[in-house]
Amino acid sequence: MAARAEAEKMGHLDYLSELTTLECQVRREGRIKRLMTRSQLPSGKTWNSFDLTRLPMNVRRQLETLRDGTFLDRRENILLFGKPGSGKSHALCALAEQLVLSGRSILFTTCSLLVQQLLIAKRDLRLPKLIKQMSSFDGLIIDDLGYVQQSREEMEVLFTLLAERYERGSVLLTSNLAFSKWDQIFKDAMTTAAAIDRLVHHSVIIELNVPSYRVEKAKTNGKSSAAKAPTKNS
Repeated sequence: MAARAEAEKMGHLDYLSELTTLECQVRREGRIKRLMTRSQLPSGKTWNSFDLTRLPMNVRRQLETLRDGTFLDRRENILLFGKPGSGKSHALCALAEQLVLSGRSILFTTCSLLVQQLLIAKRDLRLPKLIKQMSSFDGLIIDDLGYVQQSREEMEVLFTLLAERYERGSVLLTSNLAFSKWDQIFKDAMTTAAAIDRLVHHSVIIELNVPSYRVEKAKTNGKSSAAKAPTKNS
């Protein structure tokens, strides 16, 4: 930059302005890289690789609107429901990728992995510390809530996390179970009602009522294979 400033006879203020702009850019890129590493987002589930055309127009608009990240400032939750294979996880990870690229701190975890971490922390008397660490993230993604049935002890530590995070940070979760079936997750009516109340109070609810992406792809691959198969006379 100094050599360029001298060659172009750049003034001191212009030189310092260019240098400062470059330094800010480098620092921002480094921060985004660190945030992406910390997010633990699965590779490949990006915004560009997600087929938005499969979704209803209202859902597309919802996801597009959420990209600005202002819901994180309002501590709102994102609750995404759909059948297995509908693209819930990919949609949420794609949104999270965009949020991280804009400088937001996001943490991704599956529900089963999260409850195991919480249980270990509780056993080692570190549960408050772990919950505090997670509170440093603007958004906490809990993927596949209800996909695997958990024990009562596992659901108790999960409820503790949700209760502590209530109105302090956003929760972004996917589930294949409607609210009416959440008693299968939290095991009793009172805990279920309390969990739903905390999540829904400040939330955006998205329903992916679309066919399974994996089933559609399998059918397409099957048709392609059938079309390429040689006939008896060939």
